[in-house]
Amino acid sequence: MVSAMSQPARILVVDDDGASRSLMAQILAEDGHGVVGCADGAEAIERLERDGEFDAVVSDIRMVDVDGLEVLDWVRKQAPETPVLLVTAFGNVDGAVEAIRRGAYDYISKPYDVNAIKLVVDRALRHRRLATENRRLKREIREKYALANVVGRSEGMLQVYKTAARVALTDATVLVVGESGTGKELVARAIHASSARAAGAFIAVDCGAIAEGVLESELFGHARGSFTGATGARRGLFEEASGGTLFLDEIGDIGGRIQGQLLRVLQEGEIRRVGESAPIRVDTRVVAATNKDLAERREDIPLLAEHFAARHAGERGASLTTEAREAMLLWDWPGNVRELDNAVARALALNPGGTILPEDLPEAVRERWQHRRGSPAKSPSTISPVATSPAPDPLVGDHPTLDELSRRYAERVLRDSGGNKTRAAEALGIDRKTLSRLLREE
Repeated sequence: MVSAMSQPARILVVDDDGASRSLMAQILAEDGHGVVGCADGAEAIERLERDGEFDAVVSDIRMVDVDGLEVLDWVRKQAPETPVLLVTAFGNVDGAVEAIRRGAYDYISKPYDVNAIKLVVDRALRHRRLATENRRLKREIREKYALANVVGRSEGMLQVYKTAARVALTDATVLVVGESGTGKELVARAIHASSARAAGAFIAVDCGAIAEGVLESELFGHARGSFTGATGARRGLFEEASGGTLFLDEIGDIGGRIQGQLLRVLQEGEIRRVGESAPIRVDTRVVAATNKDLAERREDIPLLAEHFAARHAGERGASLTTEAREAMLLWDWPGNVRELDNAVARALALNPGGTILPEDLPEAVRERWQHRRGSPAKSPSTISPVATSPAPDPLVGDHPTLDELSRRYAERVLRDSGGNKTRAAEALGIDRKTLSRLLREE
């Protein structure tokens, strides 16, 4: 009679002791399972190669020539979803530990306990069925959200299909823009389902529906006691989605502080839980969506600039003058937050006092600000020199001009980049032509 916890299955029993093999086969047959017996490991592997997968394998460990661990290794490699149960002599702890270490689902001790055998076999078969069902559901999800199933045949939608199909082949971060209700999440799911990460998790979070303080904990996780109510440590969504895709819906509603943290994840591939300082590596692809024109969110530029300034300045601190804020707000930042980050880092390197002035910003940013003001004059803001070291800073010197400061800084970055002008230009947030002009090579 079939156990209430299992369905009839096809099980391979391997044992070079005929009496033990017959007893195990009888126990399993009582539950309605179809049992095939093999007298040694070599015969078992030959049978597996000829007949294909079994629902489970029950094998003695100690056999002449090919033992149970070798059978286990073969099954793990050729049919990894098939559970293997290894039989050990009573008290043989070392054999049981080695079996589990090498991937056995469980072990059974001799002499046999009939009820224990039935329970562990039922559990192994249930595990296999769940794994098979999980694989089937994932396949259905991939098919359901395949790009071919996204509805629409207009010229605009065809362009969406082309772009989505291309980015699905990469691990690039993706931003989907469109009005509410236009199917941005469907596009995100289609990209995930068509990517190499399709077998991983797809986790969606509505950033606009969660308060910023709560969102930080949701995304990055938190340590125990990091805030009131944090009674235990918790993994964030970036960790939960590692190996898969995290869909950040309405990312346009995220504040500047969390935007800075997201930038770190995208650049460094690591997160820090709230209340912890140790970084945690994650392998998570980000697909974001918004119904807003992010290029118009200029009010976030000063917030991001302050975040980057605090990070680069460290303990010495940093600040932005009102005029520097105005200049940043007037610039389009075609390189997005990475360009802004580079500009802030450069400004602080040029200005040891820690207060960022318009003249510390890249030339194009400064010129647009001066043009809008209708005057090429420098900012009226001033800064007092800071002398914290008995030796002069080799970058700053005595009383250099702004052009001299820029040239010295560019030379330092070029040296740090091993003489590679392309890398140095990227670090400075400028192009090679501007770098050459700074170095007075043109």
